[in-house]
Amino acid sequence: MTSLPPKQSAAEPPPPAERLRTALPTLVRWPNLLIMLLCMALVRAGLLLPEQPLRTSLLAPRFGLLVLAALLVAAAGYIINDYYDVKIDAINRPDRLVIGRVIKRRKAMLAHVLLSGMGVLLAGWLHPVLGLVTLGTALLLWGYSARFKRVALVGNVSIATLTAALVLLPELQLQLERHDGHSVVWPYALAAFLLTVVREIVKDVEDMRGDAQHGCRTLPLVVGVARTKWVAGLFLTCLACLTLGATGQLFVSGHWPLGTWLLAFVLVPMAQLTRLLIRADRRRHFKYLSAWCKGIMLAGVLSMMLAGSI
Repeated sequence: MTSLPPKQSAAEPPPPAERLRTALPTLVRWPNLLIMLLCMALVRAGLLLPEQPLRTSLLAPRFGLLVLAALLVAAAGYIINDYYDVKIDAINRPDRLVIGRVIKRRKAMLAHVLLSGMGVLLAGWLHPVLGLVTLGTALLLWGYSARFKRVALVGNVSIATLTAALVLLPELQLQLERHDGHSVVWPYALAAFLLTVVREIVKDVEDMRGDAQHGCRTLPLVVGVARTKWVAGLFLTCLACLTLGATGQLFVSGHWPLGTWLLAFVLVPMAQLTRLLIRADRRRHFKYLSAWCKGIMLAGVLSMMLAGSI
């Protein structure tokens, strides 16, 4: 009598080490970290030291350590944000849930403390002022995750302030080392602040369902979606005026490459973003708007490559 073949078992889940290796890039938002790295590199090479060869400006050891410190604190900030948002993310972004599913909450908190501590100590070794700024950043990220993001506009402005600070950080290091400042960095920092506020407001609308179930008081939950769109539109208008004024000045002064870039890849997409914001009324619409904001931000960062000739 012929024996039956063994019954096929269901696919076994991957081992914990493999699951962790797969989930870790999602936890620390590696695309965002790459954009931060690119931003700091282009601020230094494109805005602060355009006359120096790239190897000299970007491969300076002290600048590399500053970038590493900033990225460590940023990664720690993403971890602590997910630590406090486990229940909210289970509703808003269940596919991105890592803490509690792949990594235990206790280990996530330990990773946050270690990464933040290393970043602060590294920046403090470079200069006490850089250490204090990095410590303030780490504390603000913790405060944002634990409390600020649940308060209308407070969390939005907190993250926008940190984004602007990232743009200014290479200049601060240069000022401390050479006592030399560059005013051209400040318009970029202001633009980063305004666009980040817009994106954070849009994300609040996208995340309304989970936020409402866990006692958050974000802007759309306090004033409604329609009024929230007006607030986002106000910040977007300020950004458009800033960019339009800078673009016009560039054309008048003969800096056509940068002016053309800003017109084609920042102002035109910003006009489309405004049109989409006016028409948005579904969660998927606001998710799309968030992606548009990130694209415009990347275009603004890349424009630094052309700013060195100003």
